Amino acid sequence: MAKKVIVGMASDHAGYKLKEHLKPFLEKLGYKVKDFGTHSEESMDYPDTAHPLAFAVENKEVDFGVAMCGSGNGITMTLNKHQGVRAALCWTPELGALAKQHNNANVLSLPARFISEAEAEEIVKAYLNAEFEGGRHQRRIDKIPVCQ
Repeated sequence: MAKKVIVGMASDHAGYKLKEHLKPFLEKLGYKVKDFGTHSEESMDYPDTAHPLAFAVENKEVDFGVAMCGSGNGITMTLNKHQGVRAALCWTPELGALAKQHNNANVLSLPARFISEAEAEEIVKAYLNAEFEGGRHQRRIDKIPVCQ
């Protein structure tokens, strides 16, 4: 039996409802979800969920991540502080696909206050269905980390 792909998910209070919507969506597509929080709409700080997700991506405890906050900016900035994370903020399906094709993003970030649930599903599907193209893109990715 094939190993089930594990998706790590994280949000702040502004992204909570969208995260909760996307969890069963991903499970229906056959993915296992590991939820790093938050677990309510009570105000909280996005780094408190972003860092645990980032560590899980770096340590290969999850295969990739999906993260969201109100604008998507804060959680993406936090995730990208980790050398082993390439989080891409995407608000259209085309950007979701390109994040994987050209940047081999291992975290898809979403701006929860600026997209609908249906748009989020389309972005996630585009990301999931895309494949990294390698080649010149790999050369560029190799230059991203600050320290080796």
